[in-house]
Amino acid sequence: MRLQRLNPGPRMSQAVLIGDTAFLAGQVPTDLTGDIAAQTREVLDKVDAVMAELGGTKADIASVQVWLADMADFQGMNAVWDAWVDAANPPARATCGVALARPGMRVEMIVVARAPR
Repeated sequence: MRLQRLNPGPRMSQAVLIGDTAFLAGQVPTDLTGDIAAQTREVLDKVDAVMAELGGTKADIASVQVWLADMADFQGMNAVWDAWVDAANPPARATCGVALARPGMRVEMIVVARAPR
């Protein structure tokens, strides 16, 4: 089975496919001035965009790792997540508190999904 790379760059690819399994790069917000709700919405919009490029939807997501800079944001992130997630097809999920790459970044998500394209 060969690897396929979606939008490869010098440092990383947007996603790497092995067969029909896609490993998305960490999705992060661009606007770091927003609160956890705004940043979570932006990250989930990016997940939706990559999934669409792979020919899938959130129903094709198998697993999500959610990284929060502050676990006090857990409820705020979950409020946005709960409005977004496909309740009929929820992925496995884990949430951790970590130091993120840039000041002001409150959330990052890593997705493993089926890529039906």
